[in-house]
Amino acid sequence: MAEVRSPSVFPADSVGLVQTQYASLFSEERPLTFQSGAQLTSVDVAYETYGRLNDRRDNAVFICHALTGDAHAAGRHHEDDDKPGWWDGLIGPGKALDTSQYFVICANVLGGCQGTTGPGSVDPQTGERFCLDFPFLTVADIVQVHAELVKHLGIDRLLAIVGGSLGGMQVLEWAVRFPDQVRAAVCLASAPKLAAQGIAFNAVGRRAIYADQGFGNGRYYDKDGPRYGLALARMVAHITYLSEDSIELKFGRRLQDQGGFAFEMQKETEFQIESYLHYQGKRFVQRFDANSYLYLTRAMDYFDLSGDDRTLSEAVRDVQARFLVASYDTDWLFPTSQSRELTSALLQEGKHVTFVELECPYGHDSFLIDLGPLTSLISPFLEQTLQAARA
Repeated sequence: MAEVRSPSVFPADSVGLVQTQYASLFSEERPLTFQSGAQLTSVDVAYETYGRLNDRRDNAVFICHALTGDAHAAGRHHEDDDKPGWWDGLIGPGKALDTSQYFVICANVLGGCQGTTGPGSVDPQTGERFCLDFPFLTVADIVQVHAELVKHLGIDRLLAIVGGSLGGMQVLEWAVRFPDQVRAAVCLASAPKLAAQGIAFNAVGRRAIYADQGFGNGRYYDKDGPRYGLALARMVAHITYLSEDSIELKFGRRLQDQGGFAFEMQKETEFQIESYLHYQGKRFVQRFDANSYLYLTRAMDYFDLSGDDRTLSEAVRDVQARFLVASYDTDWLFPTSQSRELTSALLQEGKHVTFVELECPYGHDSFLIDLGPLTSLISPFLEQTLQAARA
């Protein structure tokens, strides 16, 4: 379960070369039952681990990725990789998630398209891909699978769960749903529920996919698929991940062609911001599945930690984890007010919680970009949690 390291090619604070691993969970006798009532008798999960699980098995930290993330959070799959894992700056020897101390796990979510069972997987009952016949998915279903993976790895209790955005929703659901399995919870740029504005942007993205002629009711895997619709969905979503300040600072009204306006309606990328968004959409289509995007955005829409039958304070009443909650002053997708609401509910129930609003110009994506402040928060928080666990 440890990473495979190269001693010479990578810097000392890198986890080095890593391999994606796979686990097959659940069975006919013990199926995965979705919140909708549907069942799967087998679920494949792609995951990666960094560091070593100690003899006490008390140093495991689980990373919950965001909407379009995957299990590859740190290191490189081969020496010629252009980019390391998506949170490489936070995971490794001496970093916030110090792999010389902690055993770090990251798994692709249920319904994803990076190795874990999802709508693009083959339904063993029919021998064909699930497509839109895949069971309706919620954050609770995602967490149930990851909690089962932790048991599969021989870990009774996690030192911490850490995640931002959709990953933060998973953190909250996990702490509430499986309180005995979690010592600490780090919730970044997230909320107990998605606000109407977030639901609205998700709806526009899904409509772009549905309206693409290549969608074919989700059965497009042997064709080009809804690449234009998926690209547009990504372009719309990416705007919500930025802030007004970051867009102005990076692009402003600068033109792609410094020669001036083209005065042509057919020219789609005159401004640099237009070119950037088109690039983000095109790159996204190359690595993500439209059906997974539909399912996972719906899971975000449905997520509500308190639900209709209880208050948020009642929802967190039985949690045992210590909490670190962080928001960003320029994040308008998950504004600070929602993190304050969560913090107030935890304090009302007498829970151990630390809250901070971080200043950063990068908007919602700050938790993926500005890692220095996160390191200064997470490092002592995890050290204190480990000390308390061993006291």
